[in-house]
Amino acid sequence: MKTINLVDPELRAFLTTMPTTTYDMEGLRERRANPIPAPEAAPNPDLEVTERFVPGPPGAPDVRVMVYRPKSATAPLPAILHIHGGGYIVGVPEMDDAYNRGYAAELGCLIVSVDYRLAPEHPFPAPLEDCYAALAWLHAEADALGVDRARIAVKGESAGGGLAAGLALMARDHGEIALCHQCLTAPMIDDRTVLAEPHGFAGEFVWTAESNRFGWACYLGQEPGGDGVSAHAAPSRVADPTGLPATFICVGNLDLFLEENLDYVRRLGRAGVPVELHVYPGAFHGFRMAGDTALHRRYLADVRGSLAAAFRREG
Repeated sequence: MKTINLVDPELRAFLTTMPTTTYDMEGLRERRANPIPAPEAAPNPDLEVTERFVPGPPGAPDVRVMVYRPKSATAPLPAILHIHGGGYIVGVPEMDDAYNRGYAAELGCLIVSVDYRLAPEHPFPAPLEDCYAALAWLHAEADALGVDRARIAVKGESAGGGLAAGLALMARDHGEIALCHQCLTAPMIDDRTVLAEPHGFAGEFVWTAESNRFGWACYLGQEPGGDGVSAHAAPSRVADPTGLPATFICVGNLDLFLEENLDYVRRLGRAGVPVELHVYPGAFHGFRMAGDTALHRRYLADVRGSLAAAFRREG
């Protein structure tokens, strides 16, 4: 572990309890059979959490979503379409249950978290189309849900951040739904990272270059880094990001996605998109899984602050 001395001291213990695993088909089967335990949510009697099934893409199954609603909040509420991470190949909404409960209560917003289909069984565009179907349902049912259509944001982590960024592009291109914000945690947005010169101090922990190549190959259904990849699949490939919603991006400085995230921030800024960037020193990909640390508390405050500001601007 050549970079362990660069890891924030509070995060190092986590790396001993969860050693880095390189994903391949065997690793994928193992992780699906034995998922990482999700943080336990604190009881909150004011929060209503329901499972719903909403209309899926044409010819596809309905999409399962988890809906979080604070009972005492006053409608119309701002809303978040949340998309979980997992390299496009693993994960369920329940892994972010504690986070979504917290954000819904603290921000007084409704959250819809999507159980999208996973690659490689369901490569692009199936996962993104599931997310768009959930967003379309949230937008169409806004009155019934008590949601303010002018204050709908998308949010995601890792591959979920990639899907959220792709969803923002799809919404812009379709012209049917106007998003007020996209909140992206270490988003997986550029398959061409597999071709880049390896960063000497990024990608050693949790999500490696080898796992990244595997995840992208599963999602794209082809070797990543080549021609013909849609920007809806790999948002960094968008020719013109003009017209995207205000964007928050955060990433650790030891994260494999650091440079692709920095480049996306630069391009968004040059296109006139309001953008906020946080780079956390000593943080690797998925550092929030390490639990209650100073960096984790800082991360939570940054995410809450970005969403609260977005909802105030549009309210």
